[in-house]
Amino acid sequence: MSISLIVFLIFIFFPVLLWKIFETAGEPGWKSAVPLLNYYIWLRIINKPLWWYIFLILPFINAFMVMLMVVETLKCYKIYDLGQQALSVLFPYAYLPWLGISKRESYVEPGERVRIKKSPVREWVDAIIFAVIAASIIRIFMVEAYTIPTSSMEKSLLVGDFLFVSKLSYGPKVPNTPIAFPFVHHTLPLTATAKSYVEWIKLPYYRFPGLTTVKNNDVVVFNYPDGDTVALNVQNQSYYQLVRDYGRFRVWNDKANFGDIVARPVDKRENYIKRCIGIPGDTLEIKDQIVFINGKAADIPELSQFKYIVKTDGTRINPKAFEKLDITEEIKSVGPDEILLTLTNESAEKIKSFVNVKEVRKIIQPKGFWQPYIFPFDSAYPWNVDNFGPLVIPKKGVTVELNSTNIILYARIIKAYELNDLEIDGNIILINGKPATSYTFKLDYYWMMGDNRHNSADSRFWGFVPSDHIVGKAVFVWLSLDGNKSLFGGKIRMNKLFRVIK
Repeated sequence: MSISLIVFLIFIFFPVLLWKIFETAGEPGWKSAVPLLNYYIWLRIINKPLWWYIFLILPFINAFMVMLMVVETLKCYKIYDLGQQALSVLFPYAYLPWLGISKRESYVEPGERVRIKKSPVREWVDAIIFAVIAASIIRIFMVEAYTIPTSSMEKSLLVGDFLFVSKLSYGPKVPNTPIAFPFVHHTLPLTATAKSYVEWIKLPYYRFPGLTTVKNNDVVVFNYPDGDTVALNVQNQSYYQLVRDYGRFRVWNDKANFGDIVARPVDKRENYIKRCIGIPGDTLEIKDQIVFINGKAADIPELSQFKYIVKTDGTRINPKAFEKLDITEEIKSVGPDEILLTLTNESAEKIKSFVNVKEVRKIIQPKGFWQPYIFPFDSAYPWNVDNFGPLVIPKKGVTVELNSTNIILYARIIKAYELNDLEIDGNIILINGKPATSYTFKLDYYWMMGDNRHNSADSRFWGFVPSDHIVGKAVFVWLSLDGNKSLFGGKIRMNKLFRVIK
């Protein structure tokens, strides 16, 4: 039975918990077990208008409507204590049946209830709770605001861009950790390491239907796949790369440099934003920085950037020229009369025309030159940032043959993302204790890359992005701030406001 069906059945039969409450309110208890009718009767018992039913049939909003109806039911029993109301929402499967059979509590028709005057404190508490719940619904299931922290997507997206990400586009996910401090991600405010969530209630992965699916060239926000394990003192670095660089023993025992090692659920892993280059089933290859999808050269993002060596005749290029070309990445001197610049193709062509520039040379790592920090981190695949693949992006339901060479491509998928036991003993591959010569993928996977191709930690460095890590589609930039400038000195990038993300 699918998770979708289980969730649906739990929702439509939830009012069965109110069997005795229905009877106490003068309704036959069996009506609580009749789908659709049960919610209609429940609304009538708590004396709420029929238009509430509209919200009960809207996905993910209906869950919060049920919570509100539970609280309204308690009020029919003259229970106004905030603690008990919270308890009923957190543990309805025990609280509601108990309420129906309790001899201490008695049902009162909503119209006959004595109106309780709330204290100013309670008024404020109720208002804050409502605001937090309403904002949380919007943030979790509809639209969330993000800030671009790194230059991996420049010039398409700039450091300091504030953008909206649509959760509705690909379908909102049910949070894995539903009990968490509101409006923060994985760490409590004013702390560097304290968790903002608890894990004693964990929900399985479930995604509501979306308006569309992830397509090639979409700009996507997703949970960082390597972020399942984190060294708290260096949270901005991949734990797995740290282990490859320094060894597991040092990373786990050198607390001064690396801190504690912690695991994070999917929804609390760092949020990354990149462009989706490959979708499930695509064959991806990079040849001299040109991406090929299924043998065809992919569209190059208009503002994508690469590193160039610019050689001059010995005279200095006027810094104002760099400002006019909107060059924001660090400018480095790399030799006599040579500087390292990160440029768009258009900027590179303009610099070639400078009278004191003798050469503009794009930096390209040659085919066959192995960079060991590039996925899959094995010399059997001598790939680098500029020449990579070919590689088939795994697709749900597709079976791949396994052998001692290609298992390195799929080991993390099999073990970490799809939660199997995996052992490799020479040429023998054991999955869940049984010899395996093939594997069928349970999830779809994606390949993400930044538009700033030489300054982006992306799928080339950590591999595939599972479908359960997809958060939403970046759609709109509403504010852009230049952190290097003052408020009245051009801090607000006026020409970058209110733009659609392409």
